[in-house]
Parts: sequence; C-alpha cells; structure tokens
Amino acid sequence: MLTILIPTWNNLPYLQACVESIRRHSAHAHEIILHLNDGSDGSLAWAKAQGIKYSHTPTNVGICAAMNKAAALATQDYIVFLNDDMVVLPGWDTALLEVAQRQPDDAFLLSGTMIEPRATGNACVIVADYGTSLETLREAELLADYASLPHADWQGASWPPTLVHRNWWQLVGGYSVELSPGMASDTDFAIKMWAAGCRVFHGVAASRVYHFQCRSTGRIRKNDGGGQFLAKWGITQSTFNRYYLRRGTAYNGPLTAPDSSLAYRLARLKCYLKRRLGRLGRPLAFD
Repeated sequence: MLTILIPTWNNLPYLQACVESIRRHSAHAHEIILHLNDGSDGSLAWAKAQGIKYSHTPTNVGICAAMNKAAALATQDYIVFLNDDMVVLPGWDTALLEVAQRQPDDAFLLSGTMIEPRATGNACVIVADYGTSLETLREAELLADYASLPHADWQGASWPPTLVHRNWWQLVGGYSVELSPGMASDTDFAIKMWAAGCRVFHGVAASRVYHFQCRSTGRIRKNDGGGQFLAKWGITQSTFNRYYLRRGTAYNGPLTAPDSSLAYRLARLKCYLKRRLGRLGRPLAFD
C-alpha cells in the first residue's frame, strides 16, 4: 500500500528500531526503501542481510538527494517519508490511508502527528516524555497511552511522517537538491505542492509516531535554508507557514489563498525588504 522512504546516516540502532516498529505496528506489509549515507557503521551490511531495498552513496549527500535516490526505486502509488529516529505506533498507516482514500483526487500532502519528549513550541506536536533515547524508552507505557493523548487534526502538513501521491512527487520534482543538506527542504516541498495547485495539507492526529529528536544536523555544515527559501520564493518560511498553510490551526478542509489583511500585507512587505537588503549584501537573520 505504501512505499516508505527512510534516509539514514550511520544511525544503525535507531534505524533498526524504526524498521522493526513498521513491521510490528503496520496493518499492511509496506515497501521499505532506505537511502544509506555512508553506511560504514554496519547499516549497509544490515540492510543487505535484511533484504531491504536501498540506495547508497559512499558519503553523506543530505536529505534531498537521499530522498530522490530512494524515491526512484518506489513501486507504490503512495510515498511516505519517515525519519530514522522515529518509531511508528499501531494504527499509524491505516489512519493516513483512510484520509488519503477519502480525497476526491491525489492533490494532497498528509502528515502524521509526532509525539516528542521535549517541548519546542510546535502546536502540531504532542509533548509527552516516554524517553529521550532508545535506552530510556518506556515502550510499554507509550503503547498503553499513545492513542489517548489529546490532539486534533491540524493544518499545515509538511514534515515527516508525510504521505504524498507518487504523481505529485514526480510533478514537483521531489526534494530540491539546491537545498542540500536539507535545511528548509520540507517547507520547500510544501510550497512546490502549493504552487502546483495542492490545497490539502492535512495533519492527521490519529496517525502517531514517537520522535526521539536525535538530530543529525549537529554533524553537518548546514545550508542557509531560510535565506535560500526567501531568495527562491520571495517570502520567508514563517510567512508561508502562518498565512498560507495556517500551520497548527484546526483542520477545516482545503486551504484558500491568504486574506489581504493588514498583518499579511505587512509580512509580505517585510519579506520584500529582507530580500532587497540581502541582494545589497546586507544579509539579515531570516525567519
């Protein structure tokens, strides 16, 4: 039913836990495709031994190229992006599929809902600490509680776990490699979907995953994703998320273009000024 893409970079214990959770907690036997950046930690050998389909590069090429390489091997209509530091919870796949199959066409981007141990001010996330690592994970408690943790469907889906139809993945050209290693790549994919006519960005509360927040970004030299996004699209990520995606508000159906409110006009003026000043060699701290 799904092709699940998991890019990974020498993170074998979490990758193993992620794949095991998919096998245990999915209602269907989904296609799993890894992209192995480097793989010298044993993840390449493990994928071969497990018979898991994968793409591979000898060095870390970042999220964007990794996703595109893995997606080229996909055989199913629905493509899911899952981080390797997530474990899926029972019902995660059926909840996403039920929403996808209710749509009148394939113009949608869905996200599951993350449970995270630390608060980051993200209204789309359930904050509940069941462990910050595999070693401290209280799995029995998590499995007993996860479905009863309160949260409603939300607007603004764009980050993993995401589900998109393969037709739309191909239409917008996958992830933008100019944003490698990947800062702003999720929002860039969403705005490409918007530009192509998609208006359903549905966060599904019943599809739940536990996210350890074990970021690989501390090991890489980050791209200036905010600056690149502004230069490419003429608005900041925060403006797109707030006024177009209405991220974190209650889901109430397909989105519409932003109202021409004073706040929106001022936000667009701010974007214009930031872009102009950036061109004049006076880079600012982008949103």
